[in-house]
Amino acid sequence: MASRAFLFLLGSARRGGNTEQLARHCAAHLPTDLEQRWLRLSDLPLPPFQDVRHCGDGRYPAPTGNEKILLDATLAATDLVVASPLYWYSLSASTKLYLDYWTAWLRVPGADFKARMRGKTLWAVTAYSVENPSQTSNLFGALRLTADYLGMRFAGDLATAGNRPGDFFNDTVALARAETFFGQAAPGDGAQ
Repeated sequence: MASRAFLFLLGSARRGGNTEQLARHCAAHLPTDLEQRWLRLSDLPLPPFQDVRHCGDGRYPAPTGNEKILLDATLAATDLVVASPLYWYSLSASTKLYLDYWTAWLRVPGADFKARMRGKTLWAVTAYSVENPSQTSNLFGALRLTADYLGMRFAGDLATAGNRPGDFFNDTVALARAETFFGQAAPGDGAQ
């Protein structure tokens, strides 16, 4: 089996917030021989996405700058961990913008994005400050549908209650689950 490479995509507008801390707590329990790469989306800003699918030949130019960094990192990973807080019942703006760029990457000549994403594993980690944890369903649902569309495996989601920094430490259920989160499903076992 090929070695796994985890890409953690931090989509929070706050450094060190509950979502990031929960993701780092999960990652601390991964085997030490697995590659981990951490990218903070706010450190790699992307311009507003321009949809040119129906202009000219509908193809996008080869990415450069931050877009190329994100595309290359995405394609190099076997496991993508989207760590986005729940903002207005969905993904953060930087996370949504990153996913909007997948539309372009599907149409970049030579990228073979859809074929290269097939079989990768997608994970989701979030913190929410709403009273009803079921309100995370839009965030997790968007990522599940994204994985389905590209033939990826959606391996799991993990949520914690947390409004102020450090609140997640009070969520003993999420902390315990975080310790085994990435071990709950091995690649190719068919877990959904």
